Amino acid sequence: MDLLNVKILLIEDDLSLGQTISDLLKLNNYNVKWCQNGLEAFHFLERTIPDLIICDLMMPVMSGEELFLKIRKLKKFDEVPFIVITADISLDMKIRQLQNGVNDFIIKPFKIQELLLKTRNFLNYKHKILEKSKPDPFSKITIKLKNKNFFDLLNDLLLRNIKSDISIDSLAAELFISKSTLDKRIRKQKQCNTSQYIREFRIEYSIRLIEAGETNIQQLADNSGFNSLSYFSLSFKKYLKVSPKTYIKKRISN
Repeated sequence: MDLLNVKILLIEDDLSLGQTISDLLKLNNYNVKWCQNGLEAFHFLERTIPDLIICDLMMPVMSGEELFLKIRKLKKFDEVPFIVITADISLDMKIRQLQNGVNDFIIKPFKIQELLLKTRNFLNYKHKILEKSKPDPFSKITIKLKNKNFFDLLNDLLLRNIKSDISIDSLAAELFISKSTLDKRIRKQKQCNTSQYIREFRIEYSIRLIEAGETNIQQLADNSGFNSLSYFSLSFKKYLKVSPKTYIKKRISN
C-alpha cells in the first residue's frame, strides 16, 4: 500500500489538537485533509472519497454524529472506516455510536501511538479486503520509485526504521543509489550531511511525540531511535537551543 496515495479526512475543531494530529499523520506519510467542523467536511466529501475518516464527536455547526449519519446514507461511503474521537466515555454514548455503526473510538486524552496504530490497522485491513476482491491481485503491481519524491522515499525509510539504528549504507541500498550520491543529494537540498539529516529527523519526530502528550524523556529517546539518553538530550538541545525537559515544561505551561 502506497501511503502517499492514502487519503485521510480529519475533522477536529480544536485547532491545537487538529494541527498536531494532522502534522503527525503527514509525518507518517499520509495524505491528510483537515476540516474544522462537520459541514466543512461534508462539502469536501461531496467531491472526494477518502480512505479513512477520523472525526471528533462534539463540534459546532455539524457534530461528528450528524456527519456520520449523513454520509452513511450514501452507498459510496460504505467502505470508508469511520473513527470517532471523543472525551465522552459514558456507556450511553458508546452504545449509541455503535448502534449508529461507527467502526471504532479513541477516547481523549489519548496517546498518538494509539491513533497511528488504529489508522494503520484499518487501512491495512481495508487494503487486504480490496485486494482479495480483485481477480489477480498481483497482475498490476508496479514499482515506480523514479516518480516519487526523493525525500518522501527517504523519510518513509527513516520512519519505518525510527526505532532501529539504520546505517547510511542501508539507506542508500534501499534507495538504489550509492552512499556518496545519497550524501550529495542531501547536502544539495538540505545543506547538511546524511548523519545530521537522520539525527534531526529523529529529533523532529520526538517533538511530535511531545506535542501528542509524551513527557517521559527516556521514552522519547527510545521511540525516536536514540540509543543513548545523554546523546538524545545533547542533540535535542543543539537543535532547539533548549533541553528536552525545558521544552516539555514550556509545552505543558502553554
